[in-house]
Amino acid sequence: MPGSDELVALYDRDGQPAGQALRSRVRAEGLWHAAGVVLVRSGDGRSVYVHLRTADKDVFPSTWDCWAGGVVAAGETPAACARRELAEELGVHGVEPTPLFTKIYDEGTVRCHNFAFEVRWDGPIRHQPEEIVDGRWMPLDQLRAWVDDPASPFIPDGRAGVHEWFRRYG
Repeated sequence: MPGSDELVALYDRDGQPAGQALRSRVRAEGLWHAAGVVLVRSGDGRSVYVHLRTADKDVFPSTWDCWAGGVVAAGETPAACARRELAEELGVHGVEPTPLFTKIYDEGTVRCHNFAFEVRWDGPIRHQPEEIVDGRWMPLDQLRAWVDDPASPFIPDGRAGVHEWFRRYG
């Protein structure tokens, strides 16, 4: 949640748990950590839910993303994080995220192992106002064109993740 300074799990360069630290320290020192991120696809698989992050996010504010997710808390698994973030950010409950892959993002001071998951969902979406400003369903071909455009306001680590998703599954 923006502005919070919770205890998050540290990971080593190889993606193994390696301790814990306050979120502010992870951000300030560029420490390796992990995130659970979930791609929400429509039941027919033809669309993905995209959302606009708030302006006060501690990393990549005011960018669009197609992954609901966040940092893995101390003592939490990436799968538990993915379920928690999916429920908190989009109000999606009662579906089990399917593991996809782990995408390493290492740019500047953001060093993260993004544990990617996917769900199919046709139910209601309820934004967490502290995290998300807007959102909508986007057909896969439009998403591909959007993330292929380097000028689009898409979150950098999410862009890398969706490129990997299209490479593997699209």
